[in-house]
Amino acid sequence: MSKFLFTDSGAFSHHPDFSKLGYQVIHELGRNREGGRITYLAHALNSNQKVVIKEFGFATMAADWSGVKPYEHEIEILQQLNHCRIPRYVDSFELPGGFYMVQEYKNAPSLGLRRSFHPEEVKQIALSILEILVYLQKQVPSIIHRDIKPENILVDERLNAYLVDFGLARLRGAKMALSSFVVGTPGFMPPEEQFGHVLTDASDLYSLGATLICLLTNTRSVDIGKLIDDNYRFSFQKLVPQLSPRFASWLKKMVECNRKRRYRNAYVALSALKKIQVIDAITGIDNSVAASKRRKHLTLLGIAIFVTLAMVGVGLFISQPGDAGRQMLKNQECQSSELRVNCTDKTRY
Repeated sequence: MSKFLFTDSGAFSHHPDFSKLGYQVIHELGRNREGGRITYLAHALNSNQKVVIKEFGFATMAADWSGVKPYEHEIEILQQLNHCRIPRYVDSFELPGGFYMVQEYKNAPSLGLRRSFHPEEVKQIALSILEILVYLQKQVPSIIHRDIKPENILVDERLNAYLVDFGLARLRGAKMALSSFVVGTPGFMPPEEQFGHVLTDASDLYSLGATLICLLTNTRSVDIGKLIDDNYRFSFQKLVPQLSPRFASWLKKMVECNRKRRYRNAYVALSALKKIQVIDAITGIDNSVAASKRRKHLTLLGIAIFVTLAMVGVGLFISQPGDAGRQMLKNQECQSSELRVNCTDKTRY
């Protein structure tokens, strides 16, 4: 079920042909080689709306202890959800060699793309994701995403965040195969998951905290290890010294190794963050003082330049032989020629 498409550049590209199923591929959005997943942007032919089609390769999709494959878990979770910032499940179908899931398309790039954000913007993104986590944790039983990282968060121009890829999501309390304990992303995975302990509502908070620290320090996901010290704690404050102590403490609590020392759930973390000032007030005052000093320095410099130019102008004026200067020259000439009397008579008026 595939065909060659002719691109604008004049080259042929190979994309699946889903036209008989009601979808036309526009282009590939990305791929996870290790997970055997490819994502396409497509048109839904019956509505001309854009959708995302995720391809799961059968060769790389192993079932868990219950015989359920990852995409079946994801569909089960997504069908339960109805949140404006979680792309909704639309459709699914199976073809030789792969399974395909169709989701709503959100016009927002992934945080996995290198972008710089001001700390205040990072706070807005954090609030937006925490609101989604509050919704997930209100479900009965609550839902744990298990793979929060920059690549799985989309953010639009208004800093609205969208959470995607629920392939690893689990209902709280659900049993998991031993092989599924370490399927998260290193550096973003909470310690309790690495050691096979029970996951709680605080588990996703660790992953979100690690994600926010990456954004604040402009660190790529693959380089997150550079922010973790020998004691497995995040070290980031020197990279963003302008952060207020309260915001830095909030982040540290989010990524506490001991889950009991983190915020209990997303609602508590969200309530705490709303009251926190992101930028250190002292730093802001220091910046204002520095700016004032710069303005004062420029003012004094301008005065000095004006005075210098004025003095130069006076010098130029004196150097010009005006009436008084010419009179002095005549007196000198008279005295040198010993005609003082005549000169006196000539210069009396």
